[in-house]
Amino acid sequence: MDEGLRAQIETYLSHLDGLIRRGLQLRDALAADPANGSTIAATRAWQEDCGVTVNQLSGGSKAHWLARSFSEAFLKRSEAGHAVEGVAPAEIVKRLLDVLEQAVASLSRPDDGAVISASSSTPAPHRFDFVHNRELRPVVEQAYIDSRRALDQGDYDLALLNACGILEAIVTDELEHKGLSALAASGAPAGKMADWPFDARLAVAERAGLIRSGCARLPEVARRYRDHGGIAPKSVSERDARRAGQVLHVVMRDLDPGR
Repeated sequence: MDEGLRAQIETYLSHLDGLIRRGLQLRDALAADPANGSTIAATRAWQEDCGVTVNQLSGGSKAHWLARSFSEAFLKRSEAGHAVEGVAPAEIVKRLLDVLEQAVASLSRPDDGAVISASSSTPAPHRFDFVHNRELRPVVEQAYIDSRRALDQGDYDLALLNACGILEAIVTDELEHKGLSALAASGAPAGKMADWPFDARLAVAERAGLIRSGCARLPEVARRYRDHGGIAPKSVSERDARRAGQVLHVVMRDLDPGR
């Protein structure tokens, strides 16, 4: 098997394993309290993550068997066999877990992972084409992949560190492109930009109109992620790690409105 394809399959398998573990936790939580608001919200977020992964694995084709299986998981069949609305969240989770298991089984086949046959030749994601420093693009792209994988595997410290590192890198890139002289009117600190604290970079970028106010939602542990030697081990909650990732996505949209 081609080494590039092998690496791609292993990455997907790791990601799918994380999704399945999250799904099992949600299944149990819904069984205990089907009406819990936070569980319902977490279930919706998980469903969205499943949809993104299925879309990647199926090459963006809605006709792909995996994409069809994903869509059908949300449908309720009448006695006549017609699709109607109204599937319970717990049932959807159960069905999506089955879809994810099908994807794992296909990726584990000896014929180079048949499930990604439609997507293996598609270009790599271009999430960071808006970054002006071309050498920085593959670095933040890999950090983004690492952050998502860490989140799926429950390593919330690493997920947050990577998300904040990307956030700082892309905001700094935009500040450097703007130039110190242009930033002076926005209350830019004196001295080299490399010496500015993380919070100062975000604040200047916001005052200069480069980003909006999404960074206000950053948890405190994220704001001090590189202060005093970094965060303490096992000190980041899942909620804080996910919120840091959400803020990152908001800023990415600010810096690249066409995405």
